[in-house]
Amino acid sequence: MTVTAGFALLLTVGVLMMEQMPLSAEVIRSLQPYDIRVLHAIERLMRRFEWVPLEELKAATRFSESELNYRIGRVMERDLVRYAKVPYEGYALVFNGFDSLALRSLSGKGTVRALGDRIGEGKESVVYEGLGLAPVAIKLHHVGQRSFQSVRLNRDYLPERTHCDWLYASRLSAQSEYEALTNLSPAVSVPAPIAIDRHAVVMDLIGGTTLNRCRLDDPDPVFDRILENVRAAYRHGAIHNDLSEYNVMIDEDRVVLIDWPQWITPDHPNALVILTRDLFNIVTFFARKYRVVRDLDEAVESVLR
Repeated sequence: MTVTAGFALLLTVGVLMMEQMPLSAEVIRSLQPYDIRVLHAIERLMRRFEWVPLEELKAATRFSESELNYRIGRVMERDLVRYAKVPYEGYALVFNGFDSLALRSLSGKGTVRALGDRIGEGKESVVYEGLGLAPVAIKLHHVGQRSFQSVRLNRDYLPERTHCDWLYASRLSAQSEYEALTNLSPAVSVPAPIAIDRHAVVMDLIGGTTLNRCRLDDPDPVFDRILENVRAAYRHGAIHNDLSEYNVMIDEDRVVLIDWPQWITPDHPNALVILTRDLFNIVTFFARKYRVVRDLDEAVESVLR
């Protein structure tokens, strides 16, 4: 497939964060090897520090003070790293910096050759169109971008830690979703997973639009297909745990369930409550928009059977 004007080549030679400028392939291409060394060092040291002290960064990179200051200036100009004076002076990756490391790694492996437009954005992720051997979607998990405390309360996959920052949580979110897609595809209509790197999940690009944005000529069969996929996922050991009209894709006659980082297993203590809530969202949506009335208890029972 020819790289179109909508894509920019990625291939190169050789905390709760503030709002950032959108990431671009041009920024990633402009990074030099020493810039990357600084980003890698900050990434490693953030396992120990919320903000990485300059002396720790100097020891990790083995740069002279002048070289290190120059490199920090370059990555800060590109909105990849932030500096803070409190609670102490230090540096930290922001999501753009973490995104850049993941995308460069995927490019180096040949998984992603080009980065296209941003095609989706949620509270905890952004999705770009990309190009590998075929068009792909690249989902970058941005957990805690708005409220990390609420994330900690609502994510079973986050262990109890004294220091579980956004970087670590975003990795775990991506791993959780990749595991779900791997286990469910192709038995359940979900995006087929291709690769994972850090907090980035590469998957098949799904056409169409979300259920809340389209107008169905015949909604009954669509409801049935959603229910069939919920049932199939349950039989393969997964309950979505965030199902609604916003994460069901409609591509002509195809129904695809997306956004799986919060999934749980059927033996979860709250499995029945969560399954019922998922189906309540779908039943309510079809009743409100299309006057398609389905019995919630019967829908739940059909999944459990």
